[in-house]
Amino acid sequence: MKLIIRKASALWESGSKGGTRIVSTESGILNQAHCWSGISGKTTSAIDPLELIAAAYAGSFSLALADELRSASSLSSKVATTATVTLEHLAAGWTMTNVHLNVLANLPEMKQKEFIDATVRAETHCLVSRLFGATISMNVKLEPRDAGSNPQVAPP
Repeated sequence: MKLIIRKASALWESGSKGGTRIVSTESGILNQAHCWSGISGKTTSAIDPLELIAAAYAGSFSLALADELRSASSLSSKVATTATVTLEHLAAGWTMTNVHLNVLANLPEMKQKEFIDATVRAETHCLVSRLFGATISMNVKLEPRDAGSNPQVAPP
C-alpha cells in the first residue's frame, strides 16, 4: 500500500484574538500570518482558512478533471476552476455548509455532454470532494469551439 503524507502547521499564541498566528507548510510554500476573517467578514492581508480550503478544492478538482479529460483524449485543453466556500452560523456553531465550483473550459474536441460527464466523474474522484460533509454544487461551461483558448474565471 502506498501512502502520501503532507503536513501543515498553525501556530496560535495569545488566545483567539490578537497575538501570533502563523500557518506554514512542510514544503515552505506557506509561512504566512493567519487570520479568521470569515466570521467578521473583513478582508485582511493574512491567510484565511476558508480561502485555503477553497484553493485546495479548486486545485484538487482541476487535477481530477485533468485526469478525466486525459482519459477522454482531450489533450489540448484549458480549464479554470473557482471554488466558493460558504460558512454559516448554525446552532452547533460555525459550519461549512456549501461548496460551489465554477468550471470554465476550452476543449475544442469535446461535446457538452461529454464535458458534463467528465466533471461529474471528477467531482466523485476528487480527494477534497470526498473530504467535505457540505453540499457541493457545480456550474460547468464548455466554451464554443471558436472561442479563445484562454478561459477566465472571475476572481471570487
